[in-house]
Amino acid sequence: MKKKALTFILISAVTAHLIGGCAAPNSATNQTQRPATTQSEEISSASQIEENIDNNGESAAALPIQQGIGNRPLLIQTSSGGTAPSVTPRVAPYTIEPDLSNIENLWQFYYNETKTALLVKNGFVVSENGGHEFFEGYEQNRYNLIPNFVTVDSLMHTYHLYFSHLLKNIEKEALSQRVLALSNEMLQESIAQYQILKNSEWESAAKCNVAFFTVGAMLLDENTVPIDDVKDIVQTEYANIREAGGIALSEITGDAEDYSQYIPRGYYEGSEQLEKYFQAMMWYGRIHFRQDNETLNRSALLITKALTDNTTAYELWQAIYAVTSFFAGASDDLSVCEYAPILKEIYGDSFTVDALIGNTDAFAQFCMMTAQLPIPLINSIPIADGENNVIKGFRFMGQRFSIDAAIMQQLIYSNVQENSQGLKRMLPDVLDVPAALGSDLALQLLQEDGATDYANYTENMERLRNAFSKNNQTLWSASLYANWLNTLRPLLERKGEGYPMFMQNEEWAKKNLECFAGSFTELKHDTVLYSKQVMAEMGGGYDEEPDDRGYVEPEPVVYTRFATLADQTAQGLKTYGMLNSADEENLSRLSQIANQLFTISNKELQEETLTDEEYEFIRTYGGLLEHFWYDAIKDEANSEHIFADEYPAAVVVDVATDPNGTVLEMATGGPAAIEVVVKVDGKLKIARGSVYSFYQFPWPLDDRLTDSKWRHYIGMQADDEGNYNYEVPEQIQKPDWTETYRYHWE
Repeated sequence: MKKKALTFILISAVTAHLIGGCAAPNSATNQTQRPATTQSEEISSASQIEENIDNNGESAAALPIQQGIGNRPLLIQTSSGGTAPSVTPRVAPYTIEPDLSNIENLWQFYYNETKTALLVKNGFVVSENGGHEFFEGYEQNRYNLIPNFVTVDSLMHTYHLYFSHLLKNIEKEALSQRVLALSNEMLQESIAQYQILKNSEWESAAKCNVAFFTVGAMLLDENTVPIDDVKDIVQTEYANIREAGGIALSEITGDAEDYSQYIPRGYYEGSEQLEKYFQAMMWYGRIHFRQDNETLNRSALLITKALTDNTTAYELWQAIYAVTSFFAGASDDLSVCEYAPILKEIYGDSFTVDALIGNTDAFAQFCMMTAQLPIPLINSIPIADGENNVIKGFRFMGQRFSIDAAIMQQLIYSNVQENSQGLKRMLPDVLDVPAALGSDLALQLLQEDGATDYANYTENMERLRNAFSKNNQTLWSASLYANWLNTLRPLLERKGEGYPMFMQNEEWAKKNLECFAGSFTELKHDTVLYSKQVMAEMGGGYDEEPDDRGYVEPEPVVYTRFATLADQTAQGLKTYGMLNSADEENLSRLSQIANQLFTISNKELQEETLTDEEYEFIRTYGGLLEHFWYDAIKDEANSEHIFADEYPAAVVVDVATDPNGTVLEMATGGPAAIEVVVKVDGKLKIARGSVYSFYQFPWPLDDRLTDSKWRHYIGMQADDEGNYNYEVPEQIQKPDWTETYRYHWE
């Protein structure tokens, strides 16, 4: 039986997709000699996948990152961070009395019978209504002299705030202007080509490109005037994008396009400049020039020719692609990087556009050679049932490969077939990702939910788990996106003997899955434009002040990886000349915070007494978080006095599409409060912190949710008329597995 080419996921991901820098147009390259792959490549065993990853890791590491114009690296690899120095946890076992009588500061909390039972059983309990932002709970603790419990959730959320702040400013101050300039350069080049190629076999392809770049330019500058020959096409496409209603045939490619993808969402919503940038980059990232369509393949050739002939355009393209790839990863699709070397090999170093006319043999060779290029790994376009679930082709600024999307692609229809009831798995589950990355609990929960009843699901999942079981540093250091995901991976490891009692049970492992899912949601939210989406076929007043010394969630590997992530963010942006001194200082502070949490975690696991300075660091942790929150959103505010309810933590993002009419939405609500029984100086006390509140649910495709809609639905913000919503739509649900460690106030 033929199998899907899961081996190639890792081979292609590490080499071409993840570090595949694009050489300058006239550079020597061996890209045309990469082996072709097909959807039916045979895989003999899971061990073969592991062997391919090992071999590929070595070959990828040996590949030089290609140099672009100006001798600047096109892609800068991050460092995924090693594992933290080995520490054997030595926390002595402790138990909680059924009546909580051995907890020193119980009087600071309210516990009824139901909540008490959860705390005694699990050593922790989570409840909603933790405020609008993560820092609020910690600051309230400080004022009320309640011990802080510093969570991984709160640290990862703070990185999300700063990641989006940095990327948004770069887009506003540099990239949006560059995309407009690039669009205008490419439009003029395409018009010139069209004038030469009229009345030849190349006319339709050249006209297609004129329309394509006119739409791109018009999305950024509505004063762009289309030439008469493409006016009708441009107006239709422009109207479809503005309406963003759903799936319709593109006038340019003749293929189905999902125009709902052009709804500005994430942090792009609400800023006219960023909304224009969002739609233009979505256009350049999604419109697909199929390799198996002769006219569209001619269009791809002409775009490659225009871009590589125009030094200004190529420098603009490279600058945009480089910095966005540093954040979000390399393109999943073929581009000028692959097509330019083929063009040079067939037509020579320099040729004029009119030399294309009548040269059928050369174009036939071009078609043959582009057919041998690798296929993309992720499908993002509507395709008919039974059609290849990924279609080879060219994209001008293709959306980016991500590990999670590659995982999800292999676990939805048609890579998995129907279940025993004849249903198709058209949308993935967030748990697919941690399960493939090694979480046995995530896989168990998926099995209980019926995922393994789908034909090929178990087989594909096993191959993915084997593939990702190796710690391939090249794979995890390809971008800040990959590094962020890698930072979360230690949360998937079950904690055993020697860890605090609250970490040793299944409910804590679920809580860690929710942390993974919440931070993953923020990662997808911040990169929604670039990441390719899968598609299926201080207090007082006490007589005696309480001991408010707190505790840090002991995840030393997470903290050391986080410090590396913050450092690499600063180093990469500094190399690109896109980091100001204030942001550099803040990233340095984030790294220092992570290193401090690492040190404290190790001491806690060894039951060593913390210093007064370390306890003070935990006590004032909320103020540190508030600083980063303020710096990340102050430019959007109209006042120096900013309140968390105006800029809450809750976000939403669609991550997968069922072309039959639904998308998978992932979201975070306001932070939840977690209360944990910890041991400080040999005494048990309750410490309180902030954690993610995660949602996952299907939603209509033509109404992809924005942050403002989402916050209104869950009652966190008023709508445009100032009205609050008090009834959450019934389809908005938290996963069942997140409820077993939660207490709901009656």
